Amino acid sequence: MNKILTTAAVALALALPASAALAQTADKRIALSNNYAGNSWRQAMLKSWAKVGDKAVADGVIAAADAFTTAENQVTEQAAQIQNLILQGYDAIVVNAASPDALNGAVKEACDAGITVVSFDGIVTEPCAWRIAVDFKQMGKDEILYLAEKMPEGGQLLEIRGLAGVFVDDEISAGIHEGVAENPQFEVAGSVNGDWAQDVAQKAVAGILPSLPPISAVVTQGGDGFGAAQAFKAAGRPIPLIIMGNRYDELKWWKEQKDATGYETMSVSIAPGVSTLAMWVAQQILDGQDIPKDLTVPFLRIDQDNLEENLATTEVGGVANVEYTLEDAQEVVNAAR
Repeated sequence: MNKILTTAAVALALALPASAALAQTADKRIALSNNYAGNSWRQAMLKSWAKVGDKAVADGVIAAADAFTTAENQVTEQAAQIQNLILQGYDAIVVNAASPDALNGAVKEACDAGITVVSFDGIVTEPCAWRIAVDFKQMGKDEILYLAEKMPEGGQLLEIRGLAGVFVDDEISAGIHEGVAENPQFEVAGSVNGDWAQDVAQKAVAGILPSLPPISAVVTQGGDGFGAAQAFKAAGRPIPLIIMGNRYDELKWWKEQKDATGYETMSVSIAPGVSTLAMWVAQQILDGQDIPKDLTVPFLRIDQDNLEENLATTEVGGVANVEYTLEDAQEVVNAAR
C-alpha cells in the first residue's frame, strides 16, 4: 500500500470491500435532524448514530456527524432547526421528520443551498430528498396475518397507534386496517395513541379498557406492548395476545410469560440502527455515488423460536437492533438499482 496514505486512510481502506473506492469525504460534515427522543427506540437510534458516526469521524471518513433533537415533536421547531443547520454550513442533513410533507419547504431550502438531504423512518415527500424506510404498511398487515394464523376464529382487537400525524403511524395503521378488511373475522374495537412509549401506552389503554368488550389481541407499533400488558393486569382483565415492538422490556416480559404459561406472540419493528444506514447513504452521495432516491430495508421480526437469542443481545432498556457498515449500505443501494 502506498506509504503516503495517512493512517486514517489506511484504516478506511482496510475496512472497505476491495471493490469500493476510497471515499473523498474527509472534509464533509453531516448533521442529524431528529424530531423526537421520548422513547427507547429514539434513544437507541441516537446511540447508534453516535457510535457509528463517531467512528467514521475518527477514521477520517467524514469531518462531523452531529445530532440535533428538537425539544417537542413540532414541525415548526424542526423546520427552524433545519434552517439553522443550513446556516451552519453542513454538507448533508439526515432527517427523521415530524411530518412527511410539512417540512418540505425547509428541506427544499437545504437542497437549493446545495445540501444533501436524506430522510429515514419519518420520511419526507420533497422530491429533492432521499428516503429510507421499511414497508411500514406491510408491517402492520403482517400483524393481522399472524393473528389470522394463531386465532382463525378472529376476535375483537385493540389498536395502539404511535405519534399522531407521523408517516410511520399512518402507514402501520393503514396496514392493520387493510389486514382486518381482508380478515373480517377480526374487528378493531378501539384505538388509542401510545406515542411509541410504554408509559403513555399504559395510561391510554387503562383509559379505554372500561369501554371495551373482551379483547382477543392488541395490535401495536412498538414501545407499547409492555405498557398494554400492565394496563390489562391492573384492570384485572385477561391479558390478550399482544404484538410486541422489539423493546427490551417487552421481550423480557414475553420471556417471563412464555416460561410461566407458554404465552405466544411475535415482535416486529424497524431497527433503530437505520439511522446509521442513512448516515452512510448521505456519505456516499457526498462521495459522488449515484444513489436511488427511495431505499427500502427489511423490518426486524422476532418470533417464538428466536426470542431468547434476541433478548440476550438486546441492551437493558434498549431495543433489538442492527447497525450498518458502509458495506451494508452499499448492499442496500445495489439491491435498489
